[in-house]
Amino acid sequence: MPEHTATSRLRLFGLCFFLQILNILLFAVFVRYSPESSPGLCPSRLNCSRRNPDSGFQQPRFQGVHIQVLLSLGLLVAFLSRYGPGSAATSILITAFAIQWALLIQGIFHFFLNGKIYVGAQSMVSADFCTAAVLISTGAVLGRVNPVQLLLLALLEVTVCSLNEYILLSLMGVRDSGGSLTIHTFGAYFGLVVSRLLYQPHKDKKKREEQQDMGQQGDVFAVAGTIFLWIFWPSFTSTTTFHDNAENWAVLNTYFSLVASTVATFILSPVLYEESTPRMVQIQDATLAGMAVMGMAGEMLVTPFGALIAGFLVGLISPLGFRFFTPVLHSRLKIQDTCGVHNIHGLPGILGALLGTLLTLLATADTYGDRLELLFPLVAQGSWSVTYQALMQLSALLLTLLLAALGGCITG
Repeated sequence: MPEHTATSRLRLFGLCFFLQILNILLFAVFVRYSPESSPGLCPSRLNCSRRNPDSGFQQPRFQGVHIQVLLSLGLLVAFLSRYGPGSAATSILITAFAIQWALLIQGIFHFFLNGKIYVGAQSMVSADFCTAAVLISTGAVLGRVNPVQLLLLALLEVTVCSLNEYILLSLMGVRDSGGSLTIHTFGAYFGLVVSRLLYQPHKDKKKREEQQDMGQQGDVFAVAGTIFLWIFWPSFTSTTTFHDNAENWAVLNTYFSLVASTVATFILSPVLYEESTPRMVQIQDATLAGMAVMGMAGEMLVTPFGALIAGFLVGLISPLGFRFFTPVLHSRLKIQDTCGVHNIHGLPGILGALLGTLLTLLATADTYGDRLELLFPLVAQGSWSVTYQALMQLSALLLTLLLAALGGCITG
């Protein structure tokens, strides 16, 4: 055992050293400061449409997104009593590496000009988004992989995630400001496929017992994670919107959805688990599900009561998934989903994509006004019909599932 531990430490030291030196060299050769703080300096060939030129306006948004990645999602993968402190530390390691790697890979797709990658506020936000998908995948394999394997997972997933984002947002013209597809759906099913290929029958029973015995430490992590979710996730969802009014819609719709999903947990969990009050972890799961469903639709015309309905329904689906569908994943599909990412990210992400597709069909100049140009410029210009835009939104869901499955298979 001591020899095995020493070997593991050496492997982690060697991989961390190699990857960090590689990042430093690549940054030295390719990465430069972006001219986005001065709109007039933005070269015509650089894709400046993906960021707001006002860096002062972006800074509070970046802080909200970064706090979400480090604390909310980091604590989400630390709720098991056995893995709590270690998994929290590992999530910080994964975050630190994934942000650097995402800046490089996403920079090639979005901010590359004359052989250089230009980084600024929006590129940092995009890197945090991609890192969030990696942390979601980590939740599906927690307890069965070591930090070395997680670093390799991050290396591969960031690459495929960036490719998926580029195809969806830049080539297909899909709207997904809050990441129903690019973050929640991709991260969940990437991790689930990896989990399937790493299936270990002898750990199946032990894992379920650990999930049932979360203890006081698990509740503490869940309380902290839930509070940060409530405070910062609406700004997370609205970060990539182009206009103040679009941001307001995204914030409001996200809040309406999360409050309804939380109430739904108090309705269903006592019936399913015979407890008078749901555990904090269950409330955290419902909060995540309620906000994941607004990832694509949040900036669209959901209406307040529509956001309440969507949040309420997904708040019911999440505990039902844990109670009935998760055992099927274990027994039939041999998928060991440690943190239940399928129920709190995967299913809500898919439902959010379907809701966004439906709302796209309702996007007209009469209903959206000037916002139509901001959300669907090709539709507003007459180049695409609303039906074709909706078809692109729906096709993006299928493509995301395909790339997540292929990437997870290769990684696994």
